[in-house]
Amino acid sequence: MIKGIHDFKNVFFIGIAGVGMSAIAQYLAGTGKNVSGSDRYFREGEFNDTKQKLEAEGIHCFLQSGDGITTETDLVVVSTAIEATVVEVQKARQLNIPIIERSELLALIAKSKRTIAVGGTSGKSTTSAMLFDILEKAGLQPSIISGAGLVSIIKQGKIGNAKVGAGEWLVIEADESDGSIVQYEPEIGLLLNVDKDHQEIDELMGIFTVFKNNSKKFIVNQSNALAKQLSQNVQQDFSSDENSSAGYIATDFKQEGFNIQFSILNSQFSMNSIGRHNMENALAAVTVANQVGVDLNTCANVLKDYEGIYRRNQVLGNKHGIWVIDDYAHNPVKCASAIRACQPVANKVVAWFQPHGYGPTRFLRADFVTEIAAALRPQDEIWMSEIFYAGGTAVKDISAADLINDIKALGKMHSLLKTGTGFRKSKAAPI
Repeated sequence: MIKGIHDFKNVFFIGIAGVGMSAIAQYLAGTGKNVSGSDRYFREGEFNDTKQKLEAEGIHCFLQSGDGITTETDLVVVSTAIEATVVEVQKARQLNIPIIERSELLALIAKSKRTIAVGGTSGKSTTSAMLFDILEKAGLQPSIISGAGLVSIIKQGKIGNAKVGAGEWLVIEADESDGSIVQYEPEIGLLLNVDKDHQEIDELMGIFTVFKNNSKKFIVNQSNALAKQLSQNVQQDFSSDENSSAGYIATDFKQEGFNIQFSILNSQFSMNSIGRHNMENALAAVTVANQVGVDLNTCANVLKDYEGIYRRNQVLGNKHGIWVIDDYAHNPVKCASAIRACQPVANKVVAWFQPHGYGPTRFLRADFVTEIAAALRPQDEIWMSEIFYAGGTAVKDISAADLINDIKALGKMHSLLKTGTGFRKSKAAPI
């Protein structure tokens, strides 16, 4: 029975190339565990960047053949995407090796540290990165297990989504999409927002209530109406509303190109980032950092050099006066925030979005239409690729064209659909 991280030494990850799995694998390798793993994307004779970077960390990578699991293996870790029919799962069972899910292992790791769990439907990766940077440069030597690569770590030739520090604090993302957030019992739970995403609001509120009850200290965003309902103590909360009674309030927001400026409790902040949502993410990180002993001036000095994370408002370059920005936004609120964040940069924004999955698109159809339409200025455009299909038995009874037509019905005429055979265009200005 695996009850803690000291109960195993040799651990094998099935699906190790996934962002959540690779982060935990690197973390454990950094603590001295013998880590190995396989992935269906690893193929003989083919270069794989993730595989190369994992092996550079001392993690032995195998093809998904079963060869990596031996009688020496103490523990096998799977993600929710790994089926029972996978040969390695079957081999682990034959050898009576314990098998646990990624989220269970992360919960065990969290219990071994003073953990700050960052939750919410938007902004978890960015806030976690900002908080980690502050704690690290304040000399607290924190660790992080993240859902996205930090540019500052990627520059070191690593995947960037994990780092082991010698200090007592660990920053993790607490994911609500699969309900695993209820497994964590952090010293500090941080709730950024609650918006319809993978579940209905009632389900999300139930999940986040358990998250609150499991946290010793719980800090929420008073600017978000639903998160506000779960406040433990308003004086330890944060808000971007100047009329709020929260203990930490951000004011005087201003964006000039790719730089945002604001104040927190009379301390001035300047960051190379875009969008009010990133001010809120920074405010959340500062609120937590200050409550674990980092002064506001240190927070401001760190964040002015914040380098961002992979595919979150990531500037790819400029050609012929056109800025290209990559953003992972995939739920309605995130998409709208990404569009608005770009508007101060240019007079016209052309947003290109691919809905992910037929079920999620169907579930969020009305919200996508409402949020995106509200964000678009008359001169802006929204383009959509057809819905991404990852395989399986999905019912394909909805199309990106349905979203485009719904947005047009609200008077937003600059909407286009890109399909595999070309463009379907309706009263849209050419680019």
